[in-house]
Amino acid sequence: MSQEIRLAFAHPSERSMATDDGAPLDRISLRDHIVEVEIGAFQQERGTTQRVCFNVVVEVAQAPDLDDDVDRILSYDRVTEAIAHELAAERLNLLETLADRIAERILVEPQAVRAFVRIEKLDRGPGALGVEIVRSRQQLRDRPGIGGEDGPHPRVVFVSNLAIHSDHLNAQIDALETVGEPVIFCVGLPDGTRPHSTHPLAQRRIDLLAMEQNAWVLAGRDARCVVVASRTEIDWAMKHGQFCVWAPSKIVLDAVEGPGNSVADAQALAAWFARTFGASGLSDLGGDVP
Repeated sequence: MSQEIRLAFAHPSERSMATDDGAPLDRISLRDHIVEVEIGAFQQERGTTQRVCFNVVVEVAQAPDLDDDVDRILSYDRVTEAIAHELAAERLNLLETLADRIAERILVEPQAVRAFVRIEKLDRGPGALGVEIVRSRQQLRDRPGIGGEDGPHPRVVFVSNLAIHSDHLNAQIDALETVGEPVIFCVGLPDGTRPHSTHPLAQRRIDLLAMEQNAWVLAGRDARCVVVASRTEIDWAMKHGQFCVWAPSKIVLDAVEGPGNSVADAQALAAWFARTFGASGLSDLGGDVP
């Protein structure tokens, strides 16, 4: 038991050696790579950065005839690039999610066989708080939709309040069924009064929630419209031919490079969303949006 406890807190390289199944694998490692990042599920972790420490070990297949050629090995830069890429992709709540995505990105490399990723928060308490995972190339192969396949490029359609309540809404959605590409609807703030705060971040939240209420109003006008909040929901809906209505809070708040504190300009927010998702175009129900 003492050996198991020691290994639980040892560097991932020791766990790698301890779980070696006899295959002739080499190992490369990254130790104590510290980055300032905004991450965490608690409200006090939003809007501020904290130190996060990364320790990574990658088991790689032995390459015959290296000939001192850097292109035949898995570069250390690929490990740090995987970390930087996932930190820049979106703001995350969980270290577990970040570790899994980093391992997944590393294992796409042809030389990588198994990846050990340990991530620790250094500023959340008197000690380091973290997670450690191990992932294999075989696990990566077994996951659906993994491997760099380019996803669908949706058409983003801004729906004004006038259009939401128009008698022609259903007929306009009928016409969109013929475009041959996924459609994601974006809406703005509802008409009428809403709460106001003197704090910009509080007002941002209020405005986002008001837009989500408006999204549900649109969904209630046509049963084909499904309100979606996360990237996973959007990807699934696009691949299954559903009309999406974007509820913006989660994606805006989780964005590393978001649309700014003010989201009251709904068409500018729709344009940001279209860029973020690589949309094929941005339009409204009456024509192209400039």
